[in-house]
Amino acid sequence: MLYWSLIFLVVALIAAVFGFSGIAAASAGIARVLFGLFLILFVVSFVFQLLQA
Repeated sequence: MLYWSLIFLVVALIAAVFGFSGIAAASAGIARVLFGLFLILFVVSFVFQLLQA
């Protein structure tokens, strides 16, 4: 999931450089959602790991 977040971030940066503001904004939004989801899942799995130990 972190991999896809970085891919969309790179797409957003490339689109911004070439002036495609709509694509850049959409890609940045998708990257932000995926990164947030990654963080939530990471914290949940970390807490479950602590509870099992």
